[in-house]
Amino acid sequence: MKALITAFLLGSAAMAVPAKADTLDIIKQRGAVNCGVSQGVAGFSSPDDQGKWTGFDIDFCRAVSAAVFGDADKVNYVPLSTKERFTALQSGAVDLLSRQSTWTLSRDSGLGIHFVGAAYYDGQGFMVRKNLGVDSALKLSGATICAEQGTTTEQNVADYFTANKLKYEPVVIDSADGIIKAFDTGRCDVYTTDASALYAQRLKLTDPTAYTVLPEIISKEPLGPAVRQGDDKWFNIVRWTLFSLVEAEEEGITQANAEASLKSQNPVVRRFLGVEGDNGQQLGLDAAFAYNIVAKVGNYGEIFERNLGKSSELKIARGLNALWNAGGIMYAPPAR
Repeated sequence: MKALITAFLLGSAAMAVPAKADTLDIIKQRGAVNCGVSQGVAGFSSPDDQGKWTGFDIDFCRAVSAAVFGDADKVNYVPLSTKERFTALQSGAVDLLSRQSTWTLSRDSGLGIHFVGAAYYDGQGFMVRKNLGVDSALKLSGATICAEQGTTTEQNVADYFTANKLKYEPVVIDSADGIIKAFDTGRCDVYTTDASALYAQRLKLTDPTAYTVLPEIISKEPLGPAVRQGDDKWFNIVRWTLFSLVEAEEEGITQANAEASLKSQNPVVRRFLGVEGDNGQQLGLDAAFAYNIVAKVGNYGEIFERNLGKSSELKIARGLNALWNAGGIMYAPPAR
C-alpha cells in the first residue's frame, strides 16, 4: 500500500497542477475529485475490507463531488501520512485535503494552501491507562508521552507542561498506528493528540475499556479542509460546500426531505436549494448544487451523527460543533 501511495504521489507530482490552473475544469475533465484523506482513523476516514471508504472527512469529499457532479461517488481517495499531506496538496496530487488537519496561521500563510473553514472544532487531550490512577493532566509530571511527529501536538504538549512546571519525557513517533503500538505495549504512559482522534484510536487498543481520556483540553484545534492557493474559484466551491452542509441543518433540510423541500414557499430555502436565484451560477456550478449535496450526502448534523455522534461507535457529543442556535459555535454565512 505504501509503495502504491508513493508511486501515485510521485506520478501526480510530475503532472502537478499549476497554482493558477482552473481546478474545476481539470476535475471535470478527469471525472473525479482527488481527495487526500488519512490512512485510517475510525469515524473520520477508513476503508472496510472491500476498500469502501467511510467517515466524517470522507463524507465531506463526497459532498464536494455532489456539488460538482451531482454524484457523491466521483471521488478518488488518496490516503496520506501526516508528512505527505501538505506536499500532496501543494504538488497537485490531490485537489482537496480532508484529513483532520488543524487550521493555523503558519499553514494558511506559509505552505501555499488555504483552509476553507473549520469543519470540526477540536482540542488536544490526553489518554492514559485507568490503572495509572490519574484523573487529571496536571498529575502527569514525569510521564512518558507519545505524540505524532510533524503535528501541532508536539508544540502544544511542550507549552502545556512548561506553563504548568511539569516534567515529561517525549516519545515522538511518525505515525498514528506506530503510536498505538507503542502505547499498547507500554512504551509510553500517555497518548496525546486531538481528543476526537483519541476516541477513535482507543478502539484499536487490545482492551479499549482499560483506557480513559482525561478531562483537560489544552489547545484550540479547528480541523478543516484545505485547497491550494491560487484558484479562488475552487476555494469558493469547497468553502461553500462546507457552509451548505451547515446551512442545510439550520434550515431543517435533511437527506430524507430534500426533495420535498424543493416545494417549500420559504424564500431562504428556495434560494438555498436553487429553485430561485443564481447561487450556483456565481460558483460556476449547477443551480441545484446545494440540493445535490444534501440529497446525496445529508446535512452537517447527519454527517456528524452517523460518523462521530451517538449513532456511531465513537459516541462523541456535539459540543462546540452544535449549531450556533443550539449551544455550539457552528455557523454559516447566509446563502444569498
